Amino acid sequence: MELVSVFEFVNPNTIRIKGTRVGIEIVIEKFLEGASPKEIQQHYPHLTLKQIYATITYYLFNKNTIDAYMETARKRAEAAYAAQRENPPPGVKRLMKIKAQQETQRMASVKSDNEQKSDPFPS
Repeated sequence: MELVSVFEFVNPNTIRIKGTRVGIEIVIEKFLEGASPKEIQQHYPHLTLKQIYATITYYLFNKNTIDAYMETARKRAEAAYAAQRENPPPGVKRLMKIKAQQETQRMASVKSDNEQKSDPFPS
């Protein structure tokens, strides 16, 4: 078996474990955090130990390339997150508006409660 046959190279920015939607970065990040292959499988039981060991082995033999791949992916994710924060979708804008209104109401209620408690001679 050739090691790369375990992976699906979707495009230069996406490498998945074949037969799954799991990117290799998921397994590699857990591995780099100190998780053993068995621990990784406990988090992702649909992955086989063979797939996990193959991913780790592929990483170890291609460390510089995969580190660059993961750094590029991290930067893309950060840029996408920043863009979404600057211009959120309409549904998110609506939820943010509702949250702001609820917070304003909560603060007004707290202020009213504090004023009532501090008034030594209520009417």
